[in-house]
Amino acid sequence: MPAPTVRSEPTPWAARATAQNWPALTAELDEHGHALMGPLLTPDECHELADLYDSEQHFRSTIDMARHRFGSGQYRYFTHDLPAPVRELRAALYPKLLPIAQDWAIRLRRPGTWPPRLDDWLAQCHQAGQEKSSQILLRYGPGDWNALHRDLFGDMIFPLQVVIGLDTPGEDYTGGEFLMVEQRPRAQSRGSAVALPQGHGLIFTTRDRPIRSVRGWSAAPMRHGVSTVRSGHRRTLGLVFHDA
Repeated sequence: MPAPTVRSEPTPWAARATAQNWPALTAELDEHGHALMGPLLTPDECHELADLYDSEQHFRSTIDMARHRFGSGQYRYFTHDLPAPVRELRAALYPKLLPIAQDWAIRLRRPGTWPPRLDDWLAQCHQAGQEKSSQILLRYGPGDWNALHRDLFGDMIFPLQVVIGLDTPGEDYTGGEFLMVEQRPRAQSRGSAVALPQGHGLIFTTRDRPIRSVRGWSAAPMRHGVSTVRSGHRRTLGLVFHDA
């Protein structure tokens, strides 16, 4: 008799990613270019990840935003030896975001040839010279902010990414809303602001998104940043699906 198939249970993080309302999130992304998810991390998991910030061994580099004129505050890039929640969430979210990315590529007449597995896509990034981990832990204090920008680390780009709030707005900090500005074709730019609930993820565009125009589909560039933190401390986890 053949040996029975051993099926491993999904991790809690993978199960939470899979259990999201993906049809509703897809519709929200199509309408606005960003979508707020349900919880991906528990409060305890948020605290554990945020506390890693002071442990040097988890990170490959530290960026002082004021020094580089990116704003004010600090963030650190993880090494490829990612903590389990970061690794598992990234792997579980990629196949859910992939159909959205492929659909957007079709509308914008772009190649959109990302493979089904995250590991295969990252291998392609590495072959193209993008070998550095791009997973980010960010920390802001009173008066800190992040300038509007796009996370483009090379030619190999995945069009969606996720930021997860690790602190509670209104309790752990005030201000610090996640900002997005969409440059619409032949129209004024449109801005959005989101207060990130603790443990929840926000899906947003890396570079641009398709919007309807008189000529069919056009690419609307989008930038993101963080408004000034008024008080307290704001920590977030950034999940980027291409390496740097």
